[in-house]
Amino acid sequence: MTQTSVEASTAPHSAAGLPAEPVLVADGLTREYGSVVAVDDIDLELAAGDFLTVFGPNGAGKTTLLSLLGGRLRPTKGEVSVGGECLDFRNTSWRARIGILSHQSFMYSHLTLEENLRFFGRLFGLTDLAARIPSRIAEVGLSDRAGFLIRQLSHGMRQRAALARALLHDPEVVLLDEPYTGLDPYAASVLRGVLSSLRDGKRTVVMVTHNLTQGLELASRLAIQVRGRFAWEGPRAEVDADGFEHFYHGVVEDGGR
Repeated sequence: MTQTSVEASTAPHSAAGLPAEPVLVADGLTREYGSVVAVDDIDLELAAGDFLTVFGPNGAGKTTLLSLLGGRLRPTKGEVSVGGECLDFRNTSWRARIGILSHQSFMYSHLTLEENLRFFGRLFGLTDLAARIPSRIAEVGLSDRAGFLIRQLSHGMRQRAALARALLHDPEVVLLDEPYTGLDPYAASVLRGVLSSLRDGKRTVVMVTHNLTQGLELASRLAIQVRGRFAWEGPRAEVDADGFEHFYHGVVEDGGR
């Protein structure tokens, strides 16, 4: 498979094959740190049901990209919109539409898992927490740990607890930063099941990962980010899984020049 054998199709489509209204849009997204350009003029349009996996080497700017898409960082140039609403930092109502799983769990270690979810649920103004919290905890396989302090949980359990927090408010857009890192096989299997459930046609998912196999598994679209830019982007259906590793390394090498 050569780099030119797969063409990117940038327009999102509905299940019926008709153009779909984009949910997550990045327009000229750029983030600079002095002379370093971490994210460099990225354009992106994803519709409900799209699952984009972003691959790339260390230092490619993948985590910075997710932070910009989730409103945790302000862009130097360009803008992000969710559901047609620009991420305006003076009015943060859009935060309820986004769920983020990052390297930071955002969980309070001195509170139990259940107490953490109740706290975050109240921040989002959720009124059905008595039913919602046990359901989310069960989804990530931690029903028997609901009353445990976060600091008592293993790394894999904390990762799953953080995923329950990220999904608690049923966000339209889910952003995942290396979600499989440090997970044992059982925890990875549970996570895979939860992520698979996100492909319900209602949510828009962006995941960044180094793991090519796991990244290909659930994606509907793929991108390879090198030095802040998308060196390649296209549909998952047009990619040969067996030859993707070779293709990926070729794109990284060419894109890094």
